[in-house]
Amino acid sequence: MPQSAQELVRTHAERLAFEEHERAQRRQLEVAEQHSDLNPPDVRIRMWEKVHALRLPGDPGHPVLRVVAIGTGLTLAQVQAEQRARLAARTPAKHVAEPGDEKG
Repeated sequence: MPQSAQELVRTHAERLAFEEHERAQRRQLEVAEQHSDLNPPDVRIRMWEKVHALRLPGDPGHPVLRVVAIGTGLTLAQVQAEQRARLAARTPAKHVAEPGDEKG
């Protein structure tokens, strides 16, 4: 059955080529979404993170922020604003004591 073995190899090779083609198309779409003006800054930054398998650093002076800004078509200030928004979302709100809250 050399014919079916050859067919199996060809089929496997074709499947691998098809899967690679699909991966390339997905990546191309993700890169386009990270640049799209239709997406807000948080979505564009998340797409950048997904494409590059990296997380946005917390340091507002980190050098990669400029790379993120260029890659997403955002300004550095917009990237830093997203950093602040993420930090605020992770930081629990502090309760401010009001008169009458104290037990005495």
